[in-house]
Amino acid sequence: MNSLPSPSKSDAAFPFTVYEQQFKALADSQRLEILHHITAAGSVCVCDLTERMNLPQSKLSYHLKILLDASLIDREKHGTWNYYMLNDQALNHLLSEELCCLFRGK
Repeated sequence: MNSLPSPSKSDAAFPFTVYEQQFKALADSQRLEILHHITAAGSVCVCDLTERMNLPQSKLSYHLKILLDASLIDREKHGTWNYYMLNDQALNHLLSEELCCLFRGK
């Protein structure tokens, strides 16, 4: 599972590019829909998503890679299939009050 460092308020060198990458990954309606399907199912493979979203496998793989690179989802291999699930730790941190306070300076 991917995990992200937690910045402290005094850590001026914290790589805010991590947050930039995550927010960019979330700024797409198809990726939000993918996250919705993963949330509803718990874990999904690309074959499940192609049926639900009516998108080609190549397009879904592109979006899943962006979500993976942003640490918003995790991947587990079962035989020849990759199954994707939410990275709850990263999403909870991204949506946390701690992150909001960091930007407010409190």
